[in-house]
Amino acid sequence: MFRAVLDANVFVSAAIHPDGPPGRIIERFLRTDAFTLVLSETIVDEVMRALAYPKVRRYVRRGLDPGLWMEDLVVLADFVLDPIQVPGVSKDPDDDKYLAAAIAGRASLVVSGDPHLLTVGEYEGVRIITPRAFLNLLSA
Repeated sequence: MFRAVLDANVFVSAAIHPDGPPGRIIERFLRTDAFTLVLSETIVDEVMRALAYPKVRRYVRRGLDPGLWMEDLVVLADFVLDPIQVPGVSKDPDDDKYLAAAIAGRASLVVSGDPHLLTVGEYEGVRIITPRAFLNLLSA
């Protein structure tokens, strides 16, 4: 079974478009236990901040409470309490937290739509792939 870290953009996209690849990834995690989700406090904080932005909040699907939704995901995820530091891997230093969580949580994948992370490609055995590529792996 895959162990994967999801970028905040995957969670935000899933909250807005449940039928798109990110939404289908979250649905597969919640309904079929298709993979192990690895999370850290810094990732959850970023997701919650992003979902609270007024420009994002107005697009979040009706009836979704972001706090309760993330709480459900955290309860089911493998939570990394104190991830290691991975400085300077991505052109955007804020993205390094995903690789740190992946290494600390023994995940083999980071799923992201962020071009800075996707450009890295792989770091210390952790592959960075798009949501669509991850869905393809889950379906194989």
